[in-house]
Amino acid sequence: MDLILLAKAFILGLVEGITEFLPISSTGHLIIAGDILNFNDDKGKVFEIVIQLGSILAVCWEYRVKLLETLRDLVGKQPGVSSEITRSTSSSTKFVLNLLLGFLPAAVLGLAFHSTIKTYLFSPLTVAIALILGGFAILLIEHIDANKTSCSLSSLDQMTHTQAVKIGFAQSLALIPGVSRAGATILGGMIFGLNRQIATEFSFLLAIPIMFAATAYDLLKNWKLLTMSDTSMFMVGFITAFASALLVIKMFLRFVATHDFRAFAWYRIGFGTLVLVYFWHLT
Repeated sequence: MDLILLAKAFILGLVEGITEFLPISSTGHLIIAGDILNFNDDKGKVFEIVIQLGSILAVCWEYRVKLLETLRDLVGKQPGVSSEITRSTSSSTKFVLNLLLGFLPAAVLGLAFHSTIKTYLFSPLTVAIALILGGFAILLIEHIDANKTSCSLSSLDQMTHTQAVKIGFAQSLALIPGVSRAGATILGGMIFGLNRQIATEFSFLLAIPIMFAATAYDLLKNWKLLTMSDTSMFMVGFITAFASALLVIKMFLRFVATHDFRAFAWYRIGFGTLVLVYFWHLT
């Protein structure tokens, strides 16, 4: 058993779990951490797929009650039921359709440009620039949000299909490494009429279909690179990503109830600048 390799797996699992659902870009941090740890070969890319699965399952566990209730409502739909159950089923149908509409833009664009993005944009330089620009974008959006006079939607049930599509296109920006899927969807939701808490909740739920789809796609493409000898490494990374992601989700939901995202903006700008200087110096 290679203890150094297991230590790298633990660190990268921690990086994935902590950054996946915060507006700071998990992909960007993994690219940078992989470069620093010299773990960015083909095996490292497959490892990233496995730990991403751990993060997805953390979201599913956190929202297991809502997901199971939605499934129950949809499967249990029958004629002649009470109006209360009918309303519940209608709400569940709308919720699932909104997830689908939010999922489609990134899915279509991801399939179309996946190889091109992986080839040309997965680099520390791209990540650094995206982190910095994204930080300034957060500051601008927070300034606009602070001066809003109209009320934002305060319930997922109030969310329209048009808003879901718009948020889906905002999520598509995260195909660029360093942008942050969580940041794009949360801030997109705020721009398109959701309050901060509901935008965050929808971002977490929207992560489920898009991350499952991306993980399945990458696994199918890299299936031959999986070996039994890597099981320990994968398990360490998977468990670490799951546990840390679950903790971050719970903490972040409490955080957004009383805070804005300016701290994350300054973190992105500062960290992106350090990365830019570090890798510029290396080249």
